[in-house]
Amino acid sequence: MGIKIQDIAYVRFSAPDLDQMEAFLSEFGMVRAERTADALYMRGLDEDSFLHVTHRGEARFVAVAFEAASVKDLETLAREENVSIMGLDGPGGGSVIRLRDLDGFEIEVVAGRTAATRREAPAPVPTNDAHATPRLNALKRLSRGPSHVKRLGHCVLNVSNFRESEAWYKSRFGLLTSDEINLGSPDRVLGAFFRCDRGAVPSDHHTLFLMGTGKPGFNHAAYEVADFDDLMCGHDWLNQKGRRHEWGVGRHLLGSQIFDYWRDPWANTLEHWTDGDLLDAAWGSRTASFEEVLATQWGPMPPGSMGS
Repeated sequence: MGIKIQDIAYVRFSAPDLDQMEAFLSEFGMVRAERTADALYMRGLDEDSFLHVTHRGEARFVAVAFEAASVKDLETLAREENVSIMGLDGPGGGSVIRLRDLDGFEIEVVAGRTAATRREAPAPVPTNDAHATPRLNALKRLSRGPSHVKRLGHCVLNVSNFRESEAWYKSRFGLLTSDEINLGSPDRVLGAFFRCDRGAVPSDHHTLFLMGTGKPGFNHAAYEVADFDDLMCGHDWLNQKGRRHEWGVGRHLLGSQIFDYWRDPWANTLEHWTDGDLLDAAWGSRTASFEEVLATQWGPMPPGSMGS
């Protein structure tokens, strides 16, 4: 039966040096929400109490978390999965259940978190273009520094068997297919982009992307930033700091967002993005080709080895 999740909540990692992780994530555009001797919680502009957690330990991906609509929904899923509801660590509190998917990934579902105070985004500066010229007697001046991360938008996981994983996630979380990646025939499918089913309320084109690579692993997590100028300022800032760039800047075909991919100190891939597609439940789904997954509307093609 399952529930309908509302969004992605956060990703968890472990790493041997929290100072190094905090330095990178600060340059990436997050700010510290809380830090203990063994854990670092980072947040963005929105009211999410945290978006990224690092525990002290061996470098690895730990978990991805999704937001339930209510504690009642969380209780429903806990009964169906025969698991206990526990208190959620970190700022904002709340409740969590922990599941293991078919490849052993830890999947958390949370509810009842206390909202953090929204941080102010940089004031938007009007843009003059061929359609309109609203900026009059006002000079455009951008501050040098990191991007301003707004929120976590999606996570991509490589899985052993796409169809089996698709069934596992859909049956529990009520996900809708936005684009299924066809490898030439309906019975040869690489993976699919899934969005949350929030009815008439639009959702990101994808909250989760599963790719049936045959070898399970974390691929990347993607964070929305304030706007295009903000993304480009962050690109320059990370370059100046000597961080490892992976792919971008460009505009995806599927999802349509402007993207820029970076690696953290332990080679986990994190993406900056802005201006993505929003789709409601009535939009339905479509089939796309492998070439469309790789295609950009502008910008470089992906490197030969892409993602963590």
